[in-house]
Amino acid sequence: MRLAFVNKENCKAGVDCNYICISVCPINRAKKDCITIAENKKINIDEKLCIGCGICVKRCPFNAISIINLPEELKTPIHRYGKNGFALYNLPTPVFGKVIGILGRNAIGKTTALKIISGMLKPNFGSEKEYEYDELIRYFKGKESQVFFEKLKSREITISYKPQNIDQIPRHYDGKVFDLLKKADEKKILDEIVEKLDLKNILERNIKQLSGGELQRVAIAATVLKKANLYIFDEPTSYLDINQRLKIAKFIREIVDNKNADEEEKSLLVVEHDLLVLDYMSDLIYVIYGKPGCYGIVSVLKSTRQGINEYLEGFLREENMRIREKQIIFEKKPPIVFKREEKLCSWNNIIKKLNDFILEAKEGTLFKHQVIGVLGKNGIGKTTFAKIIAGIIKPDSGSFEKVVVSYKPQYLSERMDSFKEKRVLEIIPIKEEEQTIQIIRNLEIPVLQMKKIGELSGGELQRVAITDCLIREADVYLLDEPSAYLDVEERMIISKTIKEFAQKTGKTVLVIDHDLLFLDSLSEALIVFSGTPAMNGIVNGPFDMETGMNFFLEKLGITLRRDVETNRPRINKEESKKDREQKVSGKYYYT
Repeated sequence: MRLAFVNKENCKAGVDCNYICISVCPINRAKKDCITIAENKKINIDEKLCIGCGICVKRCPFNAISIINLPEELKTPIHRYGKNGFALYNLPTPVFGKVIGILGRNAIGKTTALKIISGMLKPNFGSEKEYEYDELIRYFKGKESQVFFEKLKSREITISYKPQNIDQIPRHYDGKVFDLLKKADEKKILDEIVEKLDLKNILERNIKQLSGGELQRVAIAATVLKKANLYIFDEPTSYLDINQRLKIAKFIREIVDNKNADEEEKSLLVVEHDLLVLDYMSDLIYVIYGKPGCYGIVSVLKSTRQGINEYLEGFLREENMRIREKQIIFEKKPPIVFKREEKLCSWNNIIKKLNDFILEAKEGTLFKHQVIGVLGKNGIGKTTFAKIIAGIIKPDSGSFEKVVVSYKPQYLSERMDSFKEKRVLEIIPIKEEEQTIQIIRNLEIPVLQMKKIGELSGGELQRVAITDCLIREADVYLLDEPSAYLDVEERMIISKTIKEFAQKTGKTVLVIDHDLLFLDSLSEALIVFSGTPAMNGIVNGPFDMETGMNFFLEKLGITLRRDVETNRPRINKEESKKDREQKVSGKYYYT
């Protein structure tokens, strides 16, 4: 079965290309209308006439066309976004009494699947007509999904859904946090949820005044306050620090685990890109694979460990499907402690006061060739310290040796807003240096070069901002939350790119992030922040990885082990034999 996809955003409707795809198509040259111009001046491709030669794909200067050959058994998609649009095949099915994780790349159909299950989007089965649950019941006849959609139709299943885009909430609601949560409190457990999610101090604040992390926790609270037996969480840990992520993961597990005797069983569906957190809170997992922006296929249900390991391996065994050419590999041995001798710079007794907040950094040294991870809670001074190193703000006292810094800010608008009308090619010009070419290739910048900065998605903008930072000439490269908006594969690619960059150029790279697995994969040393958010922050380190991780994980109260197959970090179950043994020995970080 052949599918043709046209990225409507990338297709420039004849501008700067004069419909080169039409002129090179052999079917069009044979006087048949395979590629035509629609009313909106974008192109349409007749999938029945297309022979899959791929000439139009290669010649399109804007990377707007994809031609995909799929197995014949995938004849009918669950949903397709118009002619030549994205297609989703199969759906995940909730299991009552379990937390079901959903893992896959950005733009692969995860949110589309959740919207169909929640009733926010009616499936069209590849046509222009919208269908009700009856058609889904017939489609899944004889499968477990049939029973689920029958119950959904008869309203035996009620749903509460936390959307991915929480930044939309302030646009639709203007008022105090307390009023919003009080309105959502159908189970009369508002006080309990406020306590568990640390919302007491923001109840009287207006929704429009909340930070991303605060808004995320409010959205989760509003979701669980509603009476439902199926809860859906689309990326519940975005904007949260590692402490908050673990607290949310435990909270989500408790919804299923701590059921009262008189309560009916509940099910949870969770989409998450932080593998450590996804592994920790999920019982079972679906992998959605395919080509981002073109099509997505939902796998069979797998155990969490098996699903994540197969995803990292790039091969799904039951499906007999290779979803990636290369395996994502984690180091087998403990992190090597390098003896760095080529000093770059150091700081001593830095103090910076911002309103009621005080940041302290006693002493520390950065060496060349180093990649240093930076860990700490939100609001504890990580970005402030980054801006001191970058020379954006000056300390009140103390000394810091000046170095040239290339800085990628936490909020991409701080740099990219002024370039909205420029094309990516103007921000990241093509250079001949081997290292620059490799970075641009790794981060898939060529496919974005003709797009304007203002047209980029969050993940695309992040990749551009990281590339922009790394190709500049500097002594220190400082990346603040580079994993935000990125999927698992993109995070691992960027991790590898940063490590190779530091090794080959001899430069120093500091990476502030909340994804522990991401930082573990790229860091040689750690700076750990302690203190009280919004009051004071203390800079500790740099430490070697084992010392830094033990220092940090002990404060979190968790221990890590390695998976025996993939060597990826995994969180030990609290009070398990392994957890107790590592805590007693003081080795919170795997050895």
